[in-house]
Amino acid sequence: MMRRIVLLLLTGLLLGSCGSSKRTTRKVGTTKKDRKEKVVTRPKDEAPKEEENVVNPVPKTGVEGYIETYAEIAQEEMRQYGIPASITLAQGILESGGGKGELVRKANNHFGIKCHDWKGAKVYHDDDEKGECFRKYSLAKFSYRDHSLFLTNRGRYSDLFKLPKDDYKGWAKGLKAAGYATDKKYPAKLISLIERYKLYRYDGEVLGKKEKDFKKVVDKKNQHTVEKGETLYRIAKKYKITVEDLKKYNGLESNEIFVGQVLYVQPFDRGY
Repeated sequence: MMRRIVLLLLTGLLLGSCGSSKRTTRKVGTTKKDRKEKVVTRPKDEAPKEEENVVNPVPKTGVEGYIETYAEIAQEEMRQYGIPASITLAQGILESGGGKGELVRKANNHFGIKCHDWKGAKVYHDDDEKGECFRKYSLAKFSYRDHSLFLTNRGRYSDLFKLPKDDYKGWAKGLKAAGYATDKKYPAKLISLIERYKLYRYDGEVLGKKEKDFKKVVDKKNQHTVEKGETLYRIAKKYKITVEDLKKYNGLESNEIFVGQVLYVQPFDRGY
């Protein structure tokens, strides 16, 4: 009887000891201090996180096809980052040759963004110099996202985000002033594409504007699309106006024009 009592006491002590040990054991790194959230900032030139189950849209032909294919992506970037969808689309059309450029075909790079300190995939392409390094994306969507991050992460573009969200003219001029492009005609080219294809509609949709509130559209009879070999003098003479008036109607500071540029040949209230 006494032996049984001793055994029971010893068993109780052992169980109590095990239970005490279990209650006081904790995993390393789970203290109150360790559980504080660690804030990790995204390196400026790290590849944007690629989501699962996202497929590359099949691009349609022509500029209109490019717009139809990527307008929704540009609008989503506008909602998240505040860059006018019209500007993003116009830059995409211009930089990618309407989606036909080599960088689009082999790298899904729609904006011609070079490597710099890029940590993602790369591709080499002849540009200003031979064999320059460009960023490579698995999907077009990530090229658009990286374009947004490229602009938002660099201080030189910060003033652009103070502009009204549908001020595409301000954005076009501001990009050039901030050093995005060296081409003197870059703002005019973007504005021409936006007005020619009415890309401002996509800004209006994001901002919740109704069709009647979109930018005023000029009758085609009041527009002229520049063709090869034309000059301001020839165009002005054709519409029986002066060169100075033609420049005034289009906000031109020089006599330089380019093929495909849309010029207004009558004064009007543009509504912006």
